[in-house]
Amino acid sequence: MRPGYTNIMTTGASLSIDRLSKSFGAAQALKAVSLELAPGEMVALIGASGSGKSTLLRHVSGFISGDADGSAVRVGSLTMQANGRIDRRIRARRADVGFVFQQFNLVGRLTVLTNVLVGQLARMPSWRSLCMRFTAAERSEALEALARVGIAHLAHHRASAISGGQQQRVAIARALVQRAKLILADEPIASLDPESARNVMEILARINAEHGITVLVSLHQVQFALRYCRRTVALRLGEVVYDGPSQDLTPQLLRSLYGSAVGQLIEGTQSLDDHEPEALPEAAFEARAAVTV
Repeated sequence: MRPGYTNIMTTGASLSIDRLSKSFGAAQALKAVSLELAPGEMVALIGASGSGKSTLLRHVSGFISGDADGSAVRVGSLTMQANGRIDRRIRARRADVGFVFQQFNLVGRLTVLTNVLVGQLARMPSWRSLCMRFTAAERSEALEALARVGIAHLAHHRASAISGGQQQRVAIARALVQRAKLILADEPIASLDPESARNVMEILARINAEHGITVLVSLHQVQFALRYCRRTVALRLGEVVYDGPSQDLTPQLLRSLYGSAVGQLIEGTQSLDDHEPEALPEAAFEARAAVTV
């Protein structure tokens, strides 16, 4: 860890998902999904629209419960839900799980600093959280987190007055201040321009490398999985159809997994070298297999 950043937790948590299923009426969104992440891993979760990525992440955080089928979700030693029931202590247990939303989920009228401080609410006494009373030490920690993501100079700006890429950095800083052991990032770069998308992915990778925080990030753009994550899990129609090294995700394999829907993953996206949007050539997959953290 670099000098001056001593307040932010550096320990990641394992993640265990066991036979998780979820139906919305007649539609089955998840089908007996099982997944294990070791502490400190950074794993990409890919899939075409409707594959179940967001549904899976929301189950991990305890926002929604699975079907009552003997399934379980655990973060470290803590059970988030089991047998279709969210644990009654979920508010306290959710403190270990930071969630970075596609649409930022900030309060636009509040300052950047206050939005980051919100990450501390779950660990504060109820009377202070209700009054939004923060100590000098907590404010200092929030400023440190903003410095970690490169926007400390925006601390006193309204959240609504900064760019989308900067807002996503605020969301990551909030997870740091929360002292999350696991960060779930749900399409965090889907709404961003290519440069902002790279910046956000680089910040997530740096946090993972320097603090050991476990990261599970869902992506549409396969090239970002190739560059930033050693391991990728692919979902299709609610099922895990691939779990292995990112470098093995060749265009041929992706086509075999997704058929005509593969265009959502490898076409119409910006390449990592600032080329114009185009279908990624097969040779690009070899060049981007290495993790560049």
